[in-house]
Amino acid sequence: MTLHHASPPMSAKSAGVLTALLEERTGQQIAAYRSWRIDTALKPLLRDRDLRSLDQLVKLLLDGDEPQLGDAIVDALVNQETSFFREPPVFEMIMEAVAAAEADGRRARIWSAGCANGQEPLSLAMLFAERQEETGAPPPEIVASDVSEATIVRCRTGQFNQFEIQRGLPIRRALKWFEGSTSGEWVAKPELLRMISFRRLNLVAPDWPVGRFDVVLCRNVLLYLSTAVKPGVFERLAAALRRDGSLVLGAGETVIGQTRVFEPSKRYRGFYDAAPRGGMGVG
Repeated sequence: MTLHHASPPMSAKSAGVLTALLEERTGQQIAAYRSWRIDTALKPLLRDRDLRSLDQLVKLLLDGDEPQLGDAIVDALVNQETSFFREPPVFEMIMEAVAAAEADGRRARIWSAGCANGQEPLSLAMLFAERQEETGAPPPEIVASDVSEATIVRCRTGQFNQFEIQRGLPIRRALKWFEGSTSGEWVAKPELLRMISFRRLNLVAPDWPVGRFDVVLCRNVLLYLSTAVKPGVFERLAAALRRDGSLVLGAGETVIGQTRVFEPSKRYRGFYDAAPRGGMGVG
């Protein structure tokens, strides 16, 4: 086994190549004060390829001898920080919004955009599965997407380690909806995973084949997008909402000063509604 010491610092040119690759593929930026993430995130790739430095990794990328390396680098650099039931009051209001949508007699639809490792859509699935047990009301359709194909592959397995399970998931729910595995991981039960449609989707791409939704969660994703791509993303998020649908951003995010296609919701605190505008097509 090869032993690796601390890798030497990468050159400014290599840093530029890596950050440009991430922005080109996903619209995400890594701020200068967070550049430490590059070294941390890419260490597994260095180890797998027996490389000593990020400069060597960038040379391998530019040589083009490994066609899938760009995807692997982007997958590693995308921020997948999340937890189960993050900001519990948000989930309570989503329950209210879904109930209001269902009052029309149709099945509601929820989209978790930027679902990371799947904790958010699984939290929703647990809530609505438990509601079905109590009331018989069928669950809404849940679509979950992420820019990383590797992340979506993992989401479909429903596997989490002990640390991930302990973050926000009460032990009662963990025991009810997850099973232990021989590898020491927890695995979401099949009936929970069947409630969610996982798919790869790039928020900065022009085409989103996902339809219309009553609630769209895009929490702590726009924080990382470049200023140039945000207006288009907001436009497409608005177009993805059904009439009276709501957008949910992270606690530290807002549409104020960012776009005119959304306005603060008068119905749900912290949510946003598509602003009435001729020809926007959010009906």
